[in-house]
Amino acid sequence: MIIIDKILSAEDVAHYRAELTTLPWENGDKTAMGMAASVKNNNQADAKDPQVRQLANNLLAHLGNNPKIVSAALPHKIFPPCFNRYQQSEEYGYHVDAAIMRLPDSSDVIRSDVSMTVFLSEPEEYEGGELVIATEFGEQVIKLPAGYAVVYPSSSLHKVTAVTKGTRLAAITWMQSMVADSNLRNTLYQLDQSIQELVKNQNASRGELDRLHNVYHNLIRQFTVL
Repeated sequence: MIIIDKILSAEDVAHYRAELTTLPWENGDKTAMGMAASVKNNNQADAKDPQVRQLANNLLAHLGNNPKIVSAALPHKIFPPCFNRYQQSEEYGYHVDAAIMRLPDSSDVIRSDVSMTVFLSEPEEYEGGELVIATEFGEQVIKLPAGYAVVYPSSSLHKVTAVTKGTRLAAITWMQSMVADSNLRNTLYQLDQSIQELVKNQNASRGELDRLHNVYHNLIRQFTVL
């Protein structure tokens, strides 16, 4: 589980929020599969609407250009982002994301390795609405500033608690990683982040950095499945 700050600027967030007020919404349970449908109580922007698609593609460009997302997820394919809205008494009970997802208007599918939530509402604008992720260390409760995101394994049980006041807006997406194993992916992320920190250190040896880069890219080469 990795927090990624300021994926979107305040201006970007304001733009998405303004656009979403004018777009059509539908019951979220229409987009859930299997057991998840019975515990999903929210609204989702109509993914078939051309303006919603344009907004999703715009956000997709932001995600694909973010170095920390690339480092954390090593994405091979990204599902077009979906926009959801939770208002009073709406929630999404514990569920696990579908392992295989069909890309819209396509015969292609992706394996969901990594899930991502991008927050579009400020925490003080609503009560409740926390993203809760079950991990081996217990429940992790996430409620981030607008423009921030969290990525986590799609295999995790997770839920959104009931909103008791205000409105919670967010975007969600799923990624098929080039490295399917979540533990290995996390190790590669930690290695890459260490390399990036060393690059900033003027006293770091170029030879040592080259060797670390060599190890990092050879590990990706060894374990990547396309």
